[in-house]
Amino acid sequence: MDRTDTQPPPAETDVEAPIKSAAEKRAEILIRRQKRLLRVAHAKGFLSGVAAMLRPGDLAVDCGANVGDVTAVLAKTGATVIGFEPDPWTFAKLSERFADTSNVTLINAAVGVGSGTVRLMRASNFDANPTGASVKSTILGGGRQIDAASGVDVPLVDFPGFLADQLATRPEIAFIKMDIEGAELDILERMDGDGVFDRVRVLVAETHERKFRDLRPRYRNLRETFAAKYDPNRVSLDWI
Repeated sequence: MDRTDTQPPPAETDVEAPIKSAAEKRAEILIRRQKRLLRVAHAKGFLSGVAAMLRPGDLAVDCGANVGDVTAVLAKTGATVIGFEPDPWTFAKLSERFADTSNVTLINAAVGVGSGTVRLMRASNFDANPTGASVKSTILGGGRQIDAASGVDVPLVDFPGFLADQLATRPEIAFIKMDIEGAELDILERMDGDGVFDRVRVLVAETHERKFRDLRPRYRNLRETFAAKYDPNRVSLDWI
């Protein structure tokens, strides 16, 4: 989770912050580090709870599977798992890991609203550290620490259409994890507009307002809307 509670974060502002001393900056770094450790522990506990409720025949979808750490937890439950991972480098690692796992289907594509081909931009340090940098790859321009000139063209799957196809053959989708570096905003807005959450048991998503400054007003609106409409233990925007 991005936070240890289920409340939406304070609104971002564009007011210029006062100059801070070196000691204040060090203290802030230590506080952020501690909060992140707590969020990671909370996310692991949440995932364990999800795994406990999954059964064979359930469908779990991992958007932004990366090297498959979440996919592996989901697969052990016996549920049917579909993992989307756009980066070819990472997808090769993912495919090798689950080559003999019959209940896991992997799709080498990005997810979004629309279909076709899209440019996947990588972090500026991807060549030096592909394992660590691969989690930052994004199909959205304007992100921090992204080399816009570097990237690869990848297939784009229309995720609302994918969900509609799945829900045509089953009553619900048991679990969706979404960590897709900014592309979640369009998808979550569309899912809300289409009323899809009525047929999704649990969804967790990491939102990326810190990375995309221009999108912060839309992220604030999304959080306010979701806080009013959905139980945060069922639809959480605080994955990490």
